[in-house]
Amino acid sequence: MTRIACVLGLAALLGACVQGPVTTSSFSAEEAAFIRKAGTGVIVGHAFRTRSKGQVVNAAGEVVRLIPATTYARERFTSVFGKAKFLPHWRYPSEQVDPHYAEFTRTTKTAANGRFSFDKVAPGSYFISTQVIWGEEDQVFREGGTVYDEVTLTGKETEPVEVILSGH
Repeated sequence: MTRIACVLGLAALLGACVQGPVTTSSFSAEEAAFIRKAGTGVIVGHAFRTRSKGQVVNAAGEVVRLIPATTYARERFTSVFGKAKFLPHWRYPSEQVDPHYAEFTRTTKTAANGRFSFDKVAPGSYFISTQVIWGEEDQVFREGGTVYDEVTLTGKETEPVEVILSGH
């Protein structure tokens, strides 16, 4: 009887971990359309995590996403991250995202030092996210996860806007 209770408890716990984000709004292509406009803004950044003993791990070769901060995106980020700017990789939901949501993003890759840039960015508010994961590829429990931050471009910038994605 105790084993059955333990198995049911573990199943419930694991089910709660993989529950997808709860959103009540729908994705609006019109609200996200500003990402497709030509702009003069430049965003430069560095993505990394600091391990418990102070070692910095760069997001080397990872995809960085520039996401319009629409009502749907704000709701989704709040549901996934809460008030944090870091989510351990094993807690990231595996649900299917509205394909139109993904179509209205831009991507780039980080260099080996975790640095990245986006150019010709139109004015607006954006979420920028990527992963910083380390450990052996075949390990079941690797460390790290997804980091993000929000940035707003006004169109009046004369210098690149700098972003640090560290989860803090």
